[in-house]
Amino acid sequence: MTQSPTSSRWSPWTVHGDGRQVRPGDVVQPDERLSWPRTVGVGVQHVVAMFGATFTVPLITGFPPATTLLFSGLGTLLFLLITGNRLPSYLGSSFAFIAPVLAAKTDGGIGAALGGIVVAGVALAIVGVVVQVAGSRWIDALMPPVVTGAIVMLIGLNLAPVAWDGDGSGTGVKAQPLIAVVTLVAILLTTVLFRGFVARLSILIGVVVGWVLAALTGNLDQQAVSGLRQAAWVGFPEFHTPSFDARAVVLVIPVILVLIAENAGHVKAVAAMTGRNLDRDMGRALLGDGVATVLAGSGGGSGTTTYAENIGVMAATRVYSTAAYWVAGGTAILLGLCPKFGALILTVPAGVLGGATTALYGLIAILGARIWIESRVDFHDPINLFTAAVAVIIGAANYTLTAGDLSFNGIALGTAAALVIYHGMRLIARLRGTTPESRQSPTPEL
Repeated sequence: MTQSPTSSRWSPWTVHGDGRQVRPGDVVQPDERLSWPRTVGVGVQHVVAMFGATFTVPLITGFPPATTLLFSGLGTLLFLLITGNRLPSYLGSSFAFIAPVLAAKTDGGIGAALGGIVVAGVALAIVGVVVQVAGSRWIDALMPPVVTGAIVMLIGLNLAPVAWDGDGSGTGVKAQPLIAVVTLVAILLTTVLFRGFVARLSILIGVVVGWVLAALTGNLDQQAVSGLRQAAWVGFPEFHTPSFDARAVVLVIPVILVLIAENAGHVKAVAAMTGRNLDRDMGRALLGDGVATVLAGSGGGSGTTTYAENIGVMAATRVYSTAAYWVAGGTAILLGLCPKFGALILTVPAGVLGGATTALYGLIAILGARIWIESRVDFHDPINLFTAAVAVIIGAANYTLTAGDLSFNGIALGTAAALVIYHGMRLIARLRGTTPESRQSPTPEL
């Protein structure tokens, strides 16, 4: 028989059962924990789960990896505080920032890109406050699944050229095609050869395999290897300060729509798995992610988001304890304070990144389609059809519009197109009585 939960005066968590196991059908709720050794073990698993994706983002964008890792840990702890320890989540690097950050860096350097991240974080925090006060229904009205799916898909397709050619200097698959293919094959084989938690580490394992091949064939950057040898074991990472440029802000700010969708999806997923209604925490989640993003951008780290990889860990372990995330955040901070670890990440060669990002960017695009499928978006409705069609093409082709000193790239224009087309066509159809419900005959299929 399961023991009654116990707690101490200093701990916000009660011990689940005997603290050693989770019985079939049970879950460890956010305000519960297992014994501390087991909680530490689960927390370290969360670090491993987020690691592959989190360090890939700064490698692609040219941000200091150790700095990003440090701020992801700090951001996670801030998120837990802001959400009142009720919402388990790890805040890792958001892939939605990659394309606009690369564009912003081209125009104004890393400082301008960081400035855009800070402003995006502030905007997200403001949205969080509004949601906390007014409720979250307006988010669903503003961004129905057809819009959200289109935005996510166009981001993945917009990044496709980066996987092939990096930032245009031949630093992707093009640079080291053999290593890139081996990395990609290792990722694919890991996914199907193993089960459970190991399969979820396919990106990380693929990167390790690619790195080893590059080392054996003499394809590691010797300057990076020299930096690894000279790096200290303990010390602060490389910090950068933001500068604020209107063009960079315009490039980065549309990302908040993706962050809103990701946070909302995370809250709903955790609520479904724990059997608790967490809608009241939606605003706090957005506020927490916004504050964490501001903090990261202020010091040289990548913008953050709630991580789906860690939802997978929770689903596999049935442990939703926020105590494990305090452990994960603390572990990431310690790794971020190890310059040797950051220098090791910088030795990852271009071909390895190209192979990994081929899979990762494709997964982002397909995630957009998954949103459509799971939400049962009706593409017989021409409004949904044109919303997705136009937005995706604008993003994939990276349409660019320059207005004075401002420049709008494919992600910004595609996001705007999805919102304007959907709501504009829906309004006109409603006024004219030409909505699908009022039609006499079905819409022809393409």
